[in-house]
Amino acid sequence: MPTDVIMPQMGESIFEGTITKWLKKPGDKVQRDEPLFEISTDKVDAEIPAPTSGVLQEIKVAEGTTVQVNTVVGVISDGDSASVPRATAPPAAVAAPEKKEAAKPAAPSAEERHGVHLHDEDVRSSPLVRKMAREHNVDLTQVPGTGLGGRVTKQDITAFIEKGAATAVPQSLPQQVSAPATRPAAAPAPGTIPGDVVAMSQMRKIIAQRMIESRRTSAHVHCMFEVDLTRIVALRNKLKNGFEQRNGTRLTFMPFFVRAAIIALQQFPIVNASVEGENIRYHRHVNSGIAVALDWGLIVPVLKNADELNFLGLQRGITDLGERARSKKLMPQDVEGSTFTITNPGQFGAVFGLPIINQPNSAIMGVGGITKQPIVVTDKDGNDSIAIRSVVHLTLGYDHRLIDGAVADQFMAWVKKTLENWSEDVG
Repeated sequence: MPTDVIMPQMGESIFEGTITKWLKKPGDKVQRDEPLFEISTDKVDAEIPAPTSGVLQEIKVAEGTTVQVNTVVGVISDGDSASVPRATAPPAAVAAPEKKEAAKPAAPSAEERHGVHLHDEDVRSSPLVRKMAREHNVDLTQVPGTGLGGRVTKQDITAFIEKGAATAVPQSLPQQVSAPATRPAAAPAPGTIPGDVVAMSQMRKIIAQRMIESRRTSAHVHCMFEVDLTRIVALRNKLKNGFEQRNGTRLTFMPFFVRAAIIALQQFPIVNASVEGENIRYHRHVNSGIAVALDWGLIVPVLKNADELNFLGLQRGITDLGERARSKKLMPQDVEGSTFTITNPGQFGAVFGLPIINQPNSAIMGVGGITKQPIVVTDKDGNDSIAIRSVVHLTLGYDHRLIDGAVADQFMAWVKKTLENWSEDVG
């Protein structure tokens, strides 16, 4: 008997979802729990698994369409049916017959301009895997997949890269497919060319709405502190290899910033509070939102009860949230309940940023790039000298309805003191 594929409800407050991509075509075999299509809701983007094994017989809802939860979006047959697979709702990207000839001279796609191998999209893989393939110039068709149905997993491509098997673009491909190693900062969306007008994705619409709402809600003020991170840079360089071998996760800079913020929030709980009408809600725990930049937008997964975690717990939690965000594995509860947010524009080279507050938080801390700079240092005897130090600029965006400038500055001074005099065991 055929099995209906439905739009799932990804949380109690979510009533609709947008199908952003079908990972299978009518006629393709599918395995139970194998990713079947991708959706976007007002909370998360996610891959939805097949409810049963069989053959995708019919696609009822096209890519880019928003439907209510529990709507039937496709049909999976048991594989014995003689019916012809069909897509009753063809994707909007398919050109009308009379326009096919005009489409032939179109400019190369964004994937071609940026060195994506032409057959990568045909390989069963997640967005994270495809991103890793682009970054390392890996032809996904050459990577053995160990996942369901031959799906290439993150572990597969990581092992392939570590073996040094990443290959350059084949010489037989057109010249324009050979891409520069780095991606332009403002690359057009895949499949578009400059001058095109395209609809906003569901995530882009939500981001736009939330940013405007935050600006209208909070009285934004920013302060910036310069922090000498030399001690932490040296500590991380010394311990990172052993840390990863012992714990199975990389040692990054983010848990240092999260831990320093937690310590300061415990000293200044008003920065961890939120406005509720004419009242102030002081939160019992620090639920740290960690902004994650994605190819298709921005999302803020939340590390719950971060104040109860040791350093290793922070690192594992941050890594887990980031990986699940990039592979569309987050659930609605993973992006709810933050009390304080940290964003890291410095990973892309920014010296500092002026971040917009993530509602209903009252503050957000932006982490700039870590750079070596000549600065004046004073020894214990009061003698000054110029030294090369690793420096980071931290910016606090705060809601002046709740937090006064003096409190914000004291909070950041505490963060600075903790980072510059780091003494905590990193595990």
